[in-house]
Amino acid sequence: MNSVPGRRSRSRRERIARALIGFALGAYVSAAVLAQDLRFGPIEEASDDREWQSYKQRLLGALDEKNRKAVLGAIDPNVDNGPDQKPGIEEFRRRWDFDDEQSPMWRELAKAVSLGGAFVKDEKGRRRYCTPYVAAKWPTDFDPFRFGAVVAADVLVKSEPSSGARTLTRLGYELVIVEDWEVADTTPGFPQKWTRVRVQAGSGFVPEEHIRSPIEHMACFAPQAGAWRLVSFTAGYLPE
Repeated sequence: MNSVPGRRSRSRRERIARALIGFALGAYVSAAVLAQDLRFGPIEEASDDREWQSYKQRLLGALDEKNRKAVLGAIDPNVDNGPDQKPGIEEFRRRWDFDDEQSPMWRELAKAVSLGGAFVKDEKGRRRYCTPYVAAKWPTDFDPFRFGAVVAADVLVKSEPSSGARTLTRLGYELVIVEDWEVADTTPGFPQKWTRVRVQAGSGFVPEEHIRSPIEHMACFAPQAGAWRLVSFTAGYLPE
């Protein structure tokens, strides 16, 4: 399932909603669901691969500095831009507003790579290293449209979308039911965004940067002529 990357004005909720057309989240959550083993991650299957780790750090550095030349050098010339999209760097540049300082690509690719990944096979049986692990290794017995993955340890769940609100519980590297992907902070104009989730105590809020949907963008990499390259960057979730 793939979607066209959002312009910088599009909220995270809107980006994810584009991939959820036709899906309605039920209000009822059974105790059986909440009682399941929800642990998930972190996963970094290439932690011992020195070449990958070196490439990863160079790529993250280039993204942080918005070094276009270095980023383009890290991409395969025939990069996959998703179904019904032309392959190649020119299409990549167009779809991601690559020449724009505010392109969402700088943030989205860095987030995907930073979270760790896993080795998978694509539809042609080719071995790829895909990040983040959330999409690459999503457990098939959990609905990817209903759950999100907490991607940090010791995340505080607040009773309201505010850091000053009462703490309901703590979550860490686990799956959780998502009720709303993007909620504004209770302080008008404050930039922090929150995600409303369901926990044993009811509905609570976690900072949106600490939770990820499996349908958000996934980056896949492979060695090309002896060097790692980005070979695809499309909406995620690889059902096994």
